[in-house]
Amino acid sequence: MTISPVRVSPKIKSSRDILTEPVGRVGKLRLEYAKRDSRTIIARSHCTTPWHLLPPIYLDDTGAAYTLLVNPSGGLVGGDRLSIDMKLGADAHVLISAPSANRVYRSQGAVSIQDIKITIGAGAVLEWLPEHTIPFAGSRFRQTIHAALGQGATCILWDAVASGRIARGERWAFASLENEIRITTAAGQSLVERYALDPATDLGSVGLAAQWDYVASLYVVNDAVAPEVWSRLEERIGLLLDERAERLLGGVSQPAAPGVAVKILARTAPDLTEAMDVLWAAVRAELWNLPPVAWRKY
Repeated sequence: MTISPVRVSPKIKSSRDILTEPVGRVGKLRLEYAKRDSRTIIARSHCTTPWHLLPPIYLDDTGAAYTLLVNPSGGLVGGDRLSIDMKLGADAHVLISAPSANRVYRSQGAVSIQDIKITIGAGAVLEWLPEHTIPFAGSRFRQTIHAALGQGATCILWDAVASGRIARGERWAFASLENEIRITTAAGQSLVERYALDPATDLGSVGLAAQWDYVASLYVVNDAVAPEVWSRLEERIGLLLDERAERLLGGVSQPAAPGVAVKILARTAPDLTEAMDVLWAAVRAELWNLPPVAWRKY
């Protein structure tokens, strides 16, 4: 009997190759917006799994392009490295949100990374209001959001995180959470938020936030707005926070960059959402005398 040698397809990798491959996905989303006549459009775009790009929709007569950031995979696992590179041309107006919360799953050691780079051209407006992030027990997450503003550009940036899957009793049970937000004006003035949390250690403990279930930041920056406008907005936001003192703990101030900075602690997701809605409405009314936008996410 003659036994023919077994042929192995070069496409099939050995177990050694599989074990040494990097863990996680590398997903990239690139968006370039431009003002065309009375509307903002996506001039160029590119995405790789797990990002999925939907065309913008227009929710009012301002011509602002409303875009949903969609990750059909449902969340990030250890080793995922997702990035967003977004550019707004001069006078473009873009609203960014997401259809659901950003979930970060348990990891045995690898960190889930989300890196966001935003360039906002002269006179352009970015309203960045995604859903909050939910770090599962044992998850490891690192996020950076860097926004560079041209002359007269506006950045409204909302960022929020839950303590975990609260209904499952996973409050502040993630392994690590790192976050950095940097907004820089054309003149080089910067607003920076940076923290690293590890609830298992004293150094990285969550402190006062441990009594709450949601933490959020709202930043509004524009180098061409008159100082008295920021003062009025600061006072208006302060009153809104005082009216909700039983459900929220918050504060507002004017940072080094021209604008306002708001920090919020909330007990429930509805309280967090309501806070975002009323603060965003106050910003739009004070800066442009515009009503809030009726979201369409589903």
